[in-house]
Amino acid sequence: MQKFFQNEIVEKKLKCSFKDPSLLLLACVHRSFWNENQELVSDHNERLEFLGDSVLGLLVASYLYQQHPELDEGILSKLRSQLVDAPACSQYVQRLDISEHLLLGKGEQMNQGKGRESIMADLFEAVIGAIYLDQGLEAARHFFFSHFKKEIDCVIASPQRNWKAELQDWAQKKYQETPEYRVLEESGPAHQKVFRIAVWIQSEKKGEGSGSSKKEAQTFAAQDALLQIEKENG
Repeated sequence: MQKFFQNEIVEKKLKCSFKDPSLLLLACVHRSFWNENQELVSDHNERLEFLGDSVLGLLVASYLYQQHPELDEGILSKLRSQLVDAPACSQYVQRLDISEHLLLGKGEQMNQGKGRESIMADLFEAVIGAIYLDQGLEAARHFFFSHFKKEIDCVIASPQRNWKAELQDWAQKKYQETPEYRVLEESGPAHQKVFRIAVWIQSEKKGEGSGSSKKEAQTFAAQDALLQIEKENG
């Protein structure tokens, strides 16, 4: 294994030994590193990420279907989405403590966390894809649930609300239109921006929120709006 990648350390953190160690290396190669170091690595992890995304979706869908026959299709879909989306996969990487082993190009390293959640989510999906190719579906299933079953069961027991989706559904049913999000203010240095965003429905400001990204601020604005609507409606 190449000296620039600590294969044994990553395997120890994953609690998974690879028959083909080159698959684990490939899972940890970001496109930016490959662009700058094609003499060291022959490919990047995007194809593995594509495969791992499908494998992870199947593992979670199968678990939900088998363990929770009382849940209907709509709830199953929402739970699966929550358990495999970018924030969830990024948190899985944090729990495994393997983010420092992702090989990034110099330019990407200087981004001070910009797009980090998406990059870490891609890393996790690529690792799932690598385990699947190396050892098969049951090994991928064992890996995922041996690490994260407790967290998954907690999410199922207390699912998060999708504030933006709920607000959009409410607005469409009541007014036949979608909410409009507007940036009120941007503050802070480029690598630590804070966005303040408000949401309008029928030309009326319904809620406001702040966050480190526009998406996060929109979510808090939608939450603020829905909580106020629910309060007004008893």
